[in-house]
Amino acid sequence: MLKFQRTKLVDIVNLDNERLAVHGVLNDHIFGLEIDIVVTIDALVIETIKGQWHREETPECFRAIPLLQEAIGLSFDDPSASKKINKTVGRRACPHFANLLIECCDAAKEAARIINWERAKNTDPDLTFDQFLAGEKPDGVDNQSSLIATAAGKPPQEAARASSVPNKETGEGFIIDLHAHTFPASQCSAVNVDQLIKEAQRIGLDALCLTDHNHVWEPHTIKNLTQKHGFLVLSGNEITTDQGDMLVFGMSQDIQGIIKLEELKPLVDASKGFLIAAHPFRGFLVFDTSHIGMTVQKAIQRPAFKQVHAIEVLNGKVTAQENRFARDVAEHLGLPGTGGSDAHDLEDVGKYATRFHDPIHSEQDLVVALHSGNFNPITFRK
Repeated sequence: MLKFQRTKLVDIVNLDNERLAVHGVLNDHIFGLEIDIVVTIDALVIETIKGQWHREETPECFRAIPLLQEAIGLSFDDPSASKKINKTVGRRACPHFANLLIECCDAAKEAARIINWERAKNTDPDLTFDQFLAGEKPDGVDNQSSLIATAAGKPPQEAARASSVPNKETGEGFIIDLHAHTFPASQCSAVNVDQLIKEAQRIGLDALCLTDHNHVWEPHTIKNLTQKHGFLVLSGNEITTDQGDMLVFGMSQDIQGIIKLEELKPLVDASKGFLIAAHPFRGFLVFDTSHIGMTVQKAIQRPAFKQVHAIEVLNGKVTAQENRFARDVAEHLGLPGTGGSDAHDLEDVGKYATRFHDPIHSEQDLVVALHSGNFNPITFRK
């Protein structure tokens, strides 16, 4: 079995009390990259950005470097910052750079808060950090929404949260986000499990699957989370294989490192579990397919598709083109398609989901329903 380890580091330097220099590193056995940005302390705006590859996934990855410049001028002091980064950097350039940039921006925001607290202490030496934060504008509420909320007679926080509830047009059925990540189980996630569950419940999902990277959730923990929130929480696992990431349901074996898919499949079958190829074309279609000669006819020959039960055809962390391509491949192979947000932050929860024809009450119900094929992927959160 191959070993796998992922490292993410962020360093911050105060340049001149007006700007921060932020250096981020994301590194594992598959790819390695760095990013350097300069941001303003007061406005939290990206002034400059520079990226560098050390190990890339495909020969096309280097084309992402110049596209990073589209993030210049972006302000990350609002609740839609992550969405904007995923749109401008993740989709146009590279999802790995987007993930690292979000981490750098979050760290810079915290550093700016500490710097501003130190400034405030010049006039109020006894001011604690908690007191300083209590006096700040609540996260996710800008001045305009505060004015609108006041005019409507609602607290600003309530108005801001209400405005982000999705307009769901999903029809009948039992709707589950089959792909979500929490911190610290997944180091790449920015939210903890309670935050993720509360958001899933708030936007109207019927259940949420925790599919952290190479992580097995204990059954009693899942049960306690379900009881605590009064909301169905299910467990899965996103396992790294030599042929890409795989979502696995119904198997409790703890797999660490990179496993060969031909070794994983018998383990899943022995557990009567279900195996889904996650975001199978992530990064392959960032650029026009003519550049790499990728066609549906070539794609269906990939050995991985002979091992899986289904293909994730709606994933929140890839481009629309890559999702369409995955759907076309699934249709040609006669494999069912699933949907999941691949959420690493709150605003992405439920972006895509899977609608089951019958209610789900447990992980066993989920696995049975998956094997039945009575489900379809949907766009849930608009």
